[in-house]
Amino acid sequence: MDKNIEIIVLNGSEKITLNTYTNEYENLMELLNDNIFINNFGECKGVGKCCTCLIEIITKKTKIIDVNRNEQITLKKHNISNLNKRLACQIMIDSNIHNLEIAIVN
Repeated sequence: MDKNIEIIVLNGSEKITLNTYTNEYENLMELLNDNIFINNFGECKGVGKCCTCLIEIITKKTKIIDVNRNEQITLKKHNISNLNKRLACQIMIDSNIHNLEIAIVN
């Protein structure tokens, strides 16, 4: 299958380009965990409660899914109000995230 979704990841000073396709991974957290070792990333395994898969959206060409209520509660609990900061486990892998550029928040 053609990997037609490209995501650019900034992890510290490293810039990594990842290629995937719709439904190869359930969410962005799984894609990142499978391709980049990030210490203690996604500890709740995608439930959206721990905030350890926090990313910052740098640039995107298309609209990704809006923040759902559970993600809003988790971000608020961790005092995160920046609208560009999201939980990677709550961003689904589909064509809407093609050309997404993100930074891993440590």
